[in-house]
Amino acid sequence: MTIQRFLALIVLLIPIALAGYGIKLMRDTLFQIINWPYPGGTLQFLAGLIAFIAGVWFIGGFILHRDRKNNKVAVRFQKKAPVKD
Repeated sequence: MTIQRFLALIVLLIPIALAGYGIKLMRDTLFQIINWPYPGGTLQFLAGLIAFIAGVWFIGGFILHRDRKNNKVAVRFQKKAPVKD
């Protein structure tokens, strides 16, 4: 395993952990468990939702970038060529 693949794995583990933490916060809010830095359930749920969306968005962008590089995406997801006049 090369160092580049190891670093790519580390880079992917961070947003996975962020998305998992977001799910935990939303679940805790559902069961009315308020964690320390959040004063109320609404703020805790919103922080969890933002963390979950950010984690999934980063992972999705990473996969899309990799698949575009390897030409494994549908036509609608391919980058458009710049128009030259």
